[in-house]
Parts: sequence; C-alpha cells; structure tokens
Amino acid sequence: MQTFLLICDLKDEPEAIQAYVDCHKAVAPEIIESIRVAGVLQMSIYRWKNRLSMILVAEDGFSFEKKAALDQANPKVQEWESFLGQFQTNLPGTPPNWRWALCEKIFEFKAE
Repeated sequence: MQTFLLICDLKDEPEAIQAYVDCHKAVAPEIIESIRVAGVLQMSIYRWKNRLSMILVAEDGFSFEKKAALDQANPKVQEWESFLGQFQTNLPGTPPNWRWALCEKIFEFKAE
C-alpha cells in the first residue's frame, strides 16, 4: 500500500467553505466508484479554516497519472470536478487551475 497527503485551498469565503463541506456529505455513487476503480483503498479529507488535507491510501500499483486518465475519460467525474472547482483556489506558488498539491513526507514514526 501507498499513503499520500495532498493539500488544497478553498476560497476564503464562508459560503464557499460551507458549500464544499455540504457537497461531501452525500457524494454520488459514481464518484465513489471512480475513486475505487483508480486503486484508492481509503480517502479522507480534513479541513482547517479554508485549507483542506486529503489522506489517500492506495494499492501498490496506483499512480496519479492513471487516475488522471480515468478521471478525464469519465464525464461524471469531470462534472464533479468542475462543480468543486468553483469553491477552490490556487495554492500559493502553483500554476493556474492547480487544485490538490502532493506533499513531501519528511518524517515518520512507527511504534514497534
């Protein structure tokens, strides 16, 4: 298994933040299935103010390139991403329309 941490910023507007939170209370089954088909075993999103953190646990063969290709070919996912995009904003220093940024792991502790 592989574990990734990604971050994203929402627009710093209470309405946008609440709308993003609300739409994740009932994610369409087609979106959940697209995540599973891409090789994702577990996905959690956490929020602090307008900053989101996503923990993604995936199969060993998972790749973001494969997931992006699957997402691009899925009209429901494209519709979902377009809808969410209205609430998101660029992270500082990222290219236009950049949403989720992959974080670098710099420390890990595991109890024996």
